[in-house]
Amino acid sequence: MATGAAPTVVITGATSGIGAATAHRFASDGARVVVVARDPARAEAVRASLPGTHPPPVIADLSVLSQVRTAAGAIRDLGLSVDVLINNAGAVFMRREVTSEGHERTLALNVLAPFTLTRLLEPALRSAPHPRVVFVSSAAHYGTHLRFDDLESVHYRGFSVYGRSKLALILVARAFARRHRPEELAFFAVHPGFVRSRFGLNNGGGFSLGMRFLMRIGGIAPATAARTVVFAATSPSLAGRSGDYIAKERIVQASKEASVDADGERLWKVLAAWSGLPP
Repeated sequence: MATGAAPTVVITGATSGIGAATAHRFASDGARVVVVARDPARAEAVRASLPGTHPPPVIADLSVLSQVRTAAGAIRDLGLSVDVLINNAGAVFMRREVTSEGHERTLALNVLAPFTLTRLLEPALRSAPHPRVVFVSSAAHYGTHLRFDDLESVHYRGFSVYGRSKLALILVARAFARRHRPEELAFFAVHPGFVRSRFGLNNGGGFSLGMRFLMRIGGIAPATAARTVVFAATSPSLAGRSGDYIAKERIVQASKEASVDADGERLWKVLAAWSGLPP
């Protein structure tokens, strides 16, 4: 992160859980935080609760590609270098949903959105001294593999689709890392832990009750989870590195499937085509 002037940190999904805790951690350390979220009232409440002075929130439903582009434009219009981009927004959907643009919602929100937002913010990132991008992935990627014959998950099983989306994020992080020297722009994927948050509660019913119970008995506090995110975004020990998978504030081994760079390149081409960006 930059020294001297306050660094700028962009955080998606920053209105609760890991995102909100990460925003507070960065703001407490003197950073300028740009909150990106879907709900205007909750986004403004988080911004107002942060110590220091921060730009107005950027409001977007990131599962909709046109709104991702609008969000990126609003961030660029701030005229600031982006020192850190935290791609935190994500969700699990137990029933298959399709966005207004025709994409399966898990893929659209968890993978296509962070890919597109990162691509669109690359100029603002490269103008910072030592920028980093963090993709919030999950240990749920273990035991999964991408299905290129069904990326839109017509054959749908909610948590399996979620796990594949988190595998895709690791592959995307590695693909970005291959395209940039780490001293110019570094990329990391993280597993923050199983967190007591709003995760999964959008599904209601038995799944929501089960998640509440599991979080109560085994979940960690959002502030604890945020440590790994902040570590990936700022730790001097990661200088010169990029493309790593991080959990519990250390580099760990992702799944074998997450290391298949040919899959990452194949996925990159698909996401670039969908986002309308050059490959």
